[in-house]
Amino acid sequence: MSPRRSYDQYCSAARALDLVGDRWTLLIVRELLAGPRRYTDLHADLPGVSTDVLASRLKDMERDGLTTRRRLPPPGAVYVYELTGRGRELLPVLQALGAWGAPELGERRPTDAVRAHWFALPLLRALDGEGLVEVRLEEGEFHVYAGMEEGGLVYGEGVAPREPDARLVLDVDTCTALAQGELSLPDAVRAGRVEVTGDGTLAKALREA
Repeated sequence: MSPRRSYDQYCSAARALDLVGDRWTLLIVRELLAGPRRYTDLHADLPGVSTDVLASRLKDMERDGLTTRRRLPPPGAVYVYELTGRGRELLPVLQALGAWGAPELGERRPTDAVRAHWFALPLLRALDGEGLVEVRLEEGEFHVYAGMEEGGLVYGEGVAPREPDARLVLDVDTCTALAQGELSLPDAVRAGRVEVTGDGTLAKALREA
């Protein structure tokens, strides 16, 4: 475990950056907002991070009270990492940072990796209402808990764990436009860029907006 570095400034922003200012830390938080993850899963969804750096960051985050590590009961019997309550409090920080950084997305570069669930947080900002929403992109599926957290979860990979209140089908370009604020979700639905199905209140509201 690396020694904690500090800006040695009596300032709340500096203190916060002492904990989460290192490269990769906030992106690890982004991944763990989906719930407990194995080390191998984190490494797969953080392309570009070395195994040494990821292991070091996870140890630092555990020391600083942002994450915990526990062993799943059989038949899983593997270790998983998950956010503490303190770690989950970083959700609005990531939301604000994502909104601020959205204009920097621009055109996707050939070297840019993408995972479908990376659009979960921008989509949460675009959704107005409460409910479980399943989202399908060409790159994969994920689900979000709009206007609520379920057992501390904000989103999850793959199909919804139960019948969702709404199902959305869209592409990365539309997700990007939503993230950048160039397009609202109701406008995207009206323009035919988002297909909405489902019988929940949220699905009906999106179709009727």
